[in-house]
Amino acid sequence: MCGIIGALGPTDIVPCLLEGLRRLEYRGYDSAGLALIDDRGELVRRRQSGKVAALIQAVECEGLKATIGIAHTRWATHGAPSESNAHPHLSQGIALVHNGIIENYAGLRSELEAKGYRFESDTDSEVVVHLIHDIRKNQADLRSTLVHVQHRLEGAYALVALDAHEPDVLVAVRMGCPMVVGLGAQATFVASDIAALLPWTQEFLFLEDGEVAEIRAPGSRAGACRLWSRDGSVLTRPVVRSTLSSDAVERGSYPHFMLKEIHEQPRAVSESLEQRITREHVLVAALGSEAANILSRVRAVHLVACGSSFHAGLLARNWIEQHSGVPASVEVASEYRYREVAIPEGCLFICISQSGETADTLAALRRARTLPYIGALSVCNVPESAMMRESPLKLLTRAGPEIGVASTKAFVTQLTVLLLLSLILAKTLNHLTSDAEKQAVQALHHLPLLIEQMLSLDAEIASMAELITAYDHALFIARGDHYPVALEGALKLKEISYIHAESCPAGELKHGPLALIDNRMAVIALQPSNDITAKLHSNLEVIRARGGHLYMFVDPGLGIQAVQARKIVTLPQAPSALLSPIAYAIPLQLLAYHVATLRGADVDQPRNLAKSVTVE
Repeated sequence: MCGIIGALGPTDIVPCLLEGLRRLEYRGYDSAGLALIDDRGELVRRRQSGKVAALIQAVECEGLKATIGIAHTRWATHGAPSESNAHPHLSQGIALVHNGIIENYAGLRSELEAKGYRFESDTDSEVVVHLIHDIRKNQADLRSTLVHVQHRLEGAYALVALDAHEPDVLVAVRMGCPMVVGLGAQATFVASDIAALLPWTQEFLFLEDGEVAEIRAPGSRAGACRLWSRDGSVLTRPVVRSTLSSDAVERGSYPHFMLKEIHEQPRAVSESLEQRITREHVLVAALGSEAANILSRVRAVHLVACGSSFHAGLLARNWIEQHSGVPASVEVASEYRYREVAIPEGCLFICISQSGETADTLAALRRARTLPYIGALSVCNVPESAMMRESPLKLLTRAGPEIGVASTKAFVTQLTVLLLLSLILAKTLNHLTSDAEKQAVQALHHLPLLIEQMLSLDAEIASMAELITAYDHALFIARGDHYPVALEGALKLKEISYIHAESCPAGELKHGPLALIDNRMAVIALQPSNDITAKLHSNLEVIRARGGHLYMFVDPGLGIQAVQARKIVTLPQAPSALLSPIAYAIPLQLLAYHVATLRGADVDQPRNLAKSVTVE
C-alpha cells in the first residue's frame, strides 16, 4: 500500500521521480523519500515525514540532480510514520524501496543482527536491504542477488533496488504486489502503477509474481528491460500500450479528485455499458468467448470482495437471485480465504475489486481456482491488473483512474456492470423474458442521464451537509436493495469526515440499534417508492418518537411530511426500480464530500487509509 517509482536515463531524472511520487501519493502519504546516485558515483538519500510536497520542496531547494534513482511514498504498516521509517532504506551502498509485508522479517532480522548489521528503523523493509547486501557479497551482480533474495522472503512484496557499484541498472522483483516497467524514449521507468508514468510513456511491461526485471536506460546495448523467472531463466513479454492519457489523473478545475470523480460518473457509466447492450438486448459475448458455456451451467454463485466492492456484491446478490432464481452468497474476502467453503454443484465464483490488486481478494481468486467451481469471473477497473490477467472470465468497469481514496465512480460502475451481469446470467439461463430484457436495457440506457439529474442536487445536498457537520455520530438506514447503498453511505461519511457512522436495515432498529437514538445522532434514511415504503415509514416514526434527528433522501410524491425530518431531499424519479439503488448512491457521495470539506478534512487522502490495499 505504498507508491514506488524508479527511473534512469541519459539526463536528469529527478523531476520525473518527484512528479511520479505526486501522482502516486493516493497509494500512501505518511512519508516519502528518494535515493540517487550522483555524478560523483555517491549514493544520496533524502526523506521527509508527511506529505510528498514536503519532500518535493526540500529536493528542489537543494537542486539535486541524477540520471538514476528510486523514490517511494509510504503508508505505514511496520513502524510509525516517521523520517527514520521512511523509504528508501540503505545498506552500505545499496538502496531499496519496498511495497508489501515481509511475514518472516523477525527471523531474518535476528539472523542479520547476529552478522553485525545495525537497524535504524522499525520496518520490515530494512531487513530486505540488509539481506540484499549480505547475499550480494557472493553474487556477480544485483540482478542475480535479487533472484536469490526472493527465495528467502515470505509475504507480499514489490522491490526496487539500486547499487552504487552498478550505477547504470535498477533491479525490480514482485510477489503479490503490482509492478510495471515503463519504456520511454528518454528514460526507462519502474513503478507500482502506470498512473505515475503516463507523462512520459504509454508502453509498459507488467511483471508477474516471482519475476525479476533488470532495467537500463533507453538504447542500452543490453536492452532497456530484461526479465527473469523465479528460477533464473530468461523470459520474453510483449509490450502493452495503454490508452490512458496523462491528464486522466489530474484534478483539472475541481478542488478535489473525489468531486471530479463524482462528476465523471455519467461518462464512466456510459462507457461501462458501451458495446455490452444494444437498444433492446444485453450481449452475453461481452464476458468473453467462454461466457455462454460457463453461464449456462451456473446453479449457484459465490461473490467475494472487500470494502465498497463488498457493498456492491451485496446488491449483486439480490439482483442475481431476483433475475435468475439462482442462489447467491457474498462474503468478505479476508474471511473467505481462511475458512472451509462448501461449494454447491455448478457454482460460479465472482470476485470484485477496484484495483485488481487487493491482496485478500486476489488471494481468494487464486484459492478459488484450485476449488471445484465451474468458473471464475473478475469484476475490476484496471485491465492490466493481476486479477484481470489471472481470471478466465473478465468484466471491466471502465471507470478510468480513480485517485480519491474514497471510491465513487469505481463503486457506481461496479453496480452498473453487476446489474448487467445479473441480466446476462438470467438471459443465458432462460429466466429473462424478451419484454423484461427490453425494459431493463432501456432503463440502463437512461442511467447516465439519471446520474446527471442526481448531480444537479449538489447545492441542496450541501445545505443538508451543513446541518450534519454538527454531529459526531450518524446512522444510515434503508430496506431491501437500498440497504447496501446505505452501508456504502456510512462508509463514505466515516472514511473522509471522521464522523462515526454505521448502517443497519431499518427493520433491525428494534433489535438493538434503537438504543443509540438520541439528539446527538443524525439518522439518514433512504426512502424510495416501492412495495415496502410503508414499512420504512413506520420505522421512521419510531425514531422520531424517541427524539431522533431525521435526514431523508426520498422519491417524489411519498407524502412524508408527517415524519417531521430535519431535512428532506427529494430525488428525481428513476425510470425503473432497477436503477433506484444506483441512483441513491450519488447523493450519499455528495453528502459525505460536503460534510468532510466543511469539517476541514483531507478529502482525497483521509488519515490512516490508502487507495490500493495490496497487503493483508
